[in-house]
Amino acid sequence: MTMLIDGHNDLAWAIRQQYGDLDHVDLAKGAPDLHTDLARLDAGGVFGQFWSVYVSPELYQGAAAVTATLQQIDLIRRLVARYPDRLVLATTADEVENSGARVASLLGMEGGHCIDGSLAVLRMMRLLGVRYMTLTHNKNLDWADAATEEPVLGGLSEFGEEVVREMNRLGMLVDLSHVSPDVMRHALRISTAPAIFSHSSARAVCDHVRNVPDDVLKSLAAGGGVCMVTFLPAFVSSAVAQWHAEARREAQRKGVAKGHPAYDELMTKLAKKSPPPVATLAQVVEHLQHVREVAGIDHIGLGGDYMGNDPMPEGLEDVSGYPRLFAALVESGWSDSDLAKLAGGNVLRALRAAEDSADPVI
Repeated sequence: MTMLIDGHNDLAWAIRQQYGDLDHVDLAKGAPDLHTDLARLDAGGVFGQFWSVYVSPELYQGAAAVTATLQQIDLIRRLVARYPDRLVLATTADEVENSGARVASLLGMEGGHCIDGSLAVLRMMRLLGVRYMTLTHNKNLDWADAATEEPVLGGLSEFGEEVVREMNRLGMLVDLSHVSPDVMRHALRISTAPAIFSHSSARAVCDHVRNVPDDVLKSLAAGGGVCMVTFLPAFVSSAVAQWHAEARREAQRKGVAKGHPAYDELMTKLAKKSPPPVATLAQVVEHLQHVREVAGIDHIGLGGDYMGNDPMPEGLEDVSGYPRLFAALVESGWSDSDLAKLAGGNVLRALRAAEDSADPVI
């Protein structure tokens, strides 16, 4: 396993929610109530990490979303500065490759609500080091439909197309996780640089709206993009997806919206009453095999989506689990070359392609 670059980790949001601020947790001493700390990054062989600077669209909209995203960027930058011998900020493919023994730390912005409808804000986020933006999170925007809401636009609006083109010009990867299938297809038609899914799996294996249909996987590959398969149980296991669908329906009946404390409390209560099924490492391998078969070995990566202490698949409970996944793939016949592409070679190639096609003038 060489140069493992993971596409999505929500450590910053977990720290914000569970600790309030970085000052209240020391990742060098370990953080058992999180999926991620320095020792487990090392044990997992993580070479590079896209840290998500996500903020909830249910809690933050408009200017408040911009401010909260800047706070998340600040948190990751302070995190890197706190552990300079273990982490290093990376804003280019070259900086990732030259990070040495330190974890190359990249920034990914999750959800177009974070720019408040402003290309100027998008440009400033790029100057701060953000290398991808997920076009939506779980709520529709005026300019793009989300996967988890009823579609309104049937794709991108004219402004949505401007966002994609401006991201291409800036050398930011267009991230299609969370968007509707029509937005996926629309963005892939107009993007002039490789796009990515930073944390999505195969819809043919698990029929969840957050996963990627086969026709989109083929179009993604045709444009040089990369699907970074995620480990989130509801996107990996059909049984877990069904449990969560029923839980969401119960929340709707009770008028409890996701993103609010009452929603998490309800999920905890439902899990105690009827524990959800458990996803497995073997099911993640099924997704990887399928994406490889449909898109090809040059268009697949890993986007674990580790967060706080929510259950993850057996064998992949936290960021230390990657070697177990690679061992399973070796047993399935993956070669060293295959594993190198999956681990980070493919996404690094896409990142460099986005840089090479960019206009250097902000």
